[in-house]
Amino acid sequence: MSSRRRAAITGSLLTATFSAVLILSCTAVADDQGPASGKGGKAVDEAPAGVELSTTLPSRISVDNSSRKTAITATVKNDGSKNSGDIKLLVVGFDGLEVDGVKGCSAIARKDLPKGSNSGFACSVGSLAAGKSKSYAVDATYDLGRTGKICLPVQRSDGKKTFWQQGPVPFGTTNPSPNAPATPLLLGTDNKPVGPAGDQLPRTGAGDGVLPLGAVGGALVAAGAAGMRWARRPRRD
Repeated sequence: MSSRRRAAITGSLLTATFSAVLILSCTAVADDQGPASGKGGKAVDEAPAGVELSTTLPSRISVDNSSRKTAITATVKNDGSKNSGDIKLLVVGFDGLEVDGVKGCSAIARKDLPKGSNSGFACSVGSLAAGKSKSYAVDATYDLGRTGKICLPVQRSDGKKTFWQQGPVPFGTTNPSPNAPATPLLLGTDNKPVGPAGDQLPRTGAGDGVLPLGAVGGALVAAGAAGMRWARRPRRD
C-alpha cells in the first residue's frame, strides 16, 4: 500500500473517532442543570428568630422535545443559627409547566391549589437544622408552545405562615429548537413559544434533513471501519 493511501485512511479513522468522542461529551453536558439559584425568591412572613429559610432551583433545565418531560431539583435550606421548626415545602406549576410528581411528597388536591396554578405537591420537611438543606426530585411536563412557571413556597406545617416564596418564576428560552432532541431552558427567562407550524425549522440543501448527532457519529465510525476493511484487501496489479 502506498504511504499516501495509508495516511488518508489513518486520517479518516482519527476523524471518526474524534467525532464520536465529541458527540458523547456534548450529550453528557446537556444533562447538567447548572448552579442552584434563588432567583425570584423573597421573604414573606417573618420567620422565628435565628431562622433564615430560602429555596433554590437549577439555573437551567432540559425539556425532551418528544415527551415534553423534564427533571428539576428543588431545594429548601436554613441558613440561620437555629432549627426551623416544623415546615413544609410546596412545589407548584403554572401555565405550560405542570408538576407530575415530587419524590416523597403528596399531591395537592385541585381545590386547594394556589390561584392560577395547574398542579402542586406538598413536602413535609420537618424541622430543618441550622445550616442544613433538603432537596427534592421533581418530575414535570413542559408544553413548549406556552410559557411556564414554577413556585416554591416554604410554610409553617399548618400553612398559616409563609416564610419564603420563590416565584412564580419562569423557565424559558428565547431561541426554541423544535428539531433538536431537547430544548434547554433558563431560570428567570420568559419562554418564546414555537409559533404555529413552527415544529419544523427551515431546511437547506438537497438532503432529506439532518441526521441526529448520534446517527452522525455512528455513520462516521462505520465509514472508518469500512476504510480499514478496504485497506486490508489484497492489491491487484
